Amino acid sequence: MSGSTQAWVAAGVRAAIGAHTQAQDAGLTDDVVALYTPDGVLQVPGIDPVAGHDALRDAFKGWAPARPQLHLVTNTVITSWTEDEATAVSDVAFLQRGESGWGVQVVGRYDDTLRRHDTAWRFQRRVTTYQA
Repeated sequence: MSGSTQAWVAAGVRAAIGAHTQAQDAGLTDDVVALYTPDGVLQVPGIDPVAGHDALRDAFKGWAPARPQLHLVTNTVITSWTEDEATAVSDVAFLQRGESGWGVQVVGRYDDTLRRHDTAWRFQRRVTTYQA
């Protein structure tokens, strides 16, 4: 794969990860769901895997922010890629604003598999793990 293709894949993957984060923190459920393939899967500790657009929509509606929140996603490393599929690992810190200001609620990691769907990169699978 050429260097320009690698750069195109990396840019697309990072854009999808960033769009997911911003849409989730803004409570834009339909925008988050649109970032998944129709059979996309989300795995979060403590719940059964969430699969498909309808189930993802229900889950993200239930997680819509009741107060300001931020998922700070950093250290994204694209671990494998082709022109149609890529995997990435990112660190994440979840912050919420409460009465005493912003506080870190959870620190974890995302293991993402994205596929090119139509003309854009979409999540096929996101696995979230929490750090102790």
